[in-house]
Amino acid sequence: MQIKRESLLQGAILGSPICRRFLLILGVSTVIASLCNLLFPPESFFHVSTFSITLMGKYLCYALLALSVDVIWGYCGILSLGHGAFFSLGGYAMGMYLMRQIGERGVYGHPTLPDFMVFLDWDALPWYWMGMDNFGFAMLMALVVPGILAFVFGWLAFRSRVTGVYLSIITQALTYALMLAFFRNEMGFGGNNGMTDFKDILGFDLQSDTTRVVLFATTAFMLGLAYICSHYIMSSRFGKLIVCVRDAETRTRFMGYKTERFKVWLFVYSALLAAIAGALFVPQVGIINPGEFHPLNSIEVVVWVAVGGRGTLYGAIIGAILVNFAKTRFTAIMPEGWLFGLGALFVVVTVFFPEGIAGYMKKIRAKFKKKSDVDDNQNSTDNKLKLAQERT
Repeated sequence: MQIKRESLLQGAILGSPICRRFLLILGVSTVIASLCNLLFPPESFFHVSTFSITLMGKYLCYALLALSVDVIWGYCGILSLGHGAFFSLGGYAMGMYLMRQIGERGVYGHPTLPDFMVFLDWDALPWYWMGMDNFGFAMLMALVVPGILAFVFGWLAFRSRVTGVYLSIITQALTYALMLAFFRNEMGFGGNNGMTDFKDILGFDLQSDTTRVVLFATTAFMLGLAYICSHYIMSSRFGKLIVCVRDAETRTRFMGYKTERFKVWLFVYSALLAAIAGALFVPQVGIINPGEFHPLNSIEVVVWVAVGGRGTLYGAIIGAILVNFAKTRFTAIMPEGWLFGLGALFVVVTVFFPEGIAGYMKKIRAKFKKKSDVDDNQNSTDNKLKLAQERT
């Protein structure tokens, strides 16, 4: 049984040329960018600045978030407009750990209380901050809290057979409610300003070039691992059933499958991916505040997936990186017009490229393959005719 599982895993990953290409491109790009930052001096043409490394790490975090949405939307047909909530919860868990590492180096010099708690005249740490000075416990909470929230929400929603636009509205309401709650100073998460002024992680200075490169490489590794796991899941029997649920849930239910269970566990898995992305995002960006819960952020993630091509995994990653790269460039040129450009991009992709960039690339490959097959058949026919003429 163990041998069979290993062969299935190797077949799902090594047998897929797209998966191999993606992992190769991700690995090579990460190594080259990291070495160009650490080995070449700033005045060198080959030097990659620390700012660029941080920016690429941010893009990869967004790519992981887009992958989590593609898993649940592209393969199961569940349009979630609330994955920004799981992303933010993972980020807040990391932020709590980083705030506990500041200690007496804060503005008010308190050994245990973060600066915002001292400013608000808090006497002691709340109970839910206990243990967050331990990296392992904090990362466990970064997964447990979003996972439990996703499980409870998914179980209640899917058991009640809430689907379509109604489910999307509920997920959006969830993240909006969390945003309003985290804006309150009484919650103990920094209120409107959130958490910032982080100093170090695991004893390493966050402003160090080496630390930035390690965070970037860790993000790339986690993205690759998430891609492998997602590709394996979708290539397995579970993934085939998920697609059946998406295409014909009623028929799948009549065949004896409890479809709500499949949807719940996939929803939890996608929420964990989003939480990991949030936890990796915070130390690289240096801040986490309630604005990350904003429903517009979750809608923007859906645009990334639609642009890249939902139901392809790699398409969601491409869409996230390209759209955010364009956002970085165009917000510097026309900051007020970017949202209009993003909306226009979504409309154009929906109308003219409904399958996104990945679907368009797939059509081009199929067209060239068909042309190549026709040319091969024509050459084979010509060779046979030539051989027949020579014999006669």
